[in-house]
Amino acid sequence: MSETEVNPTISKSTGLPRKRFYRARAHSNPLSDSHFPVPISPSHVDYSLHYPQLFPSSGQADSSKKIQFADVGCGFGGLLISLSTLFPETLMIGMELRDKVTEYVKERILSLRVANPGKYQNVSVVRTNSMKYIPNYFEKGQLSKMFFLFPDPHFKEKNHRRRVISPFLLDEYAYVLEVGGIIYTITDVEELGDWMKSCLENHPMFEALTEKELEADPVVKLLCSATEEGQKVARNGGQTFQAVFRRIAPSDQTS
Repeated sequence: MSETEVNPTISKSTGLPRKRFYRARAHSNPLSDSHFPVPISPSHVDYSLHYPQLFPSSGQADSSKKIQFADVGCGFGGLLISLSTLFPETLMIGMELRDKVTEYVKERILSLRVANPGKYQNVSVVRTNSMKYIPNYFEKGQLSKMFFLFPDPHFKEKNHRRRVISPFLLDEYAYVLEVGGIIYTITDVEELGDWMKSCLENHPMFEALTEKELEADPVVKLLCSATEEGQKVARNGGQTFQAVFRRIAPSDQTS
């Protein structure tokens, strides 16, 4: 008897986990205390747990090959799965606070690895609070891309401190991004879109990509099409508001 016949959480037609068994609240409170293991430093991230085919034993985080893409609040992993085949030589990880959603992404990746030998070995997910622990996972200048797609808008002004894009948090993101690294943000809430764009425009370590650069970047096209939230907005005929900025060196600032 196959696994799909005995496990109702796995779709018989696709072999992938069914979302309805992993549903959770749309967002979580990032300021609350959650209980999950956190590495004390980037050198303590066990790559063998995330990329077992590439790192067959633990203690190899000092290898020259390190995580370069981070999808913060990765949801059900749609963007990660698309990026995995678009950049097959790049290690990437999703960071998600909700436990059921994290478990879904783990099962999705494992199922895809089984169904497609040799593929999806470069993608993983971890349950963590990225607003607190980004420096625990990444070294200075380690990342080349960070993604913040359809984050919780936290509409009330008193809750703006919970927003995942803020002047304070951009300091941390600038630290872990390499010079030239890119932050991608998108939302269907205009006020939040203005907020994220303003935070990035006013930060001395970031500058906006030009229209020509946006058109040439294949990742920009995935911001809507690869995520469940983006697909929902498109089905409903809604608008999206994106801000894409690169990390610059202090000397690159325009006066």
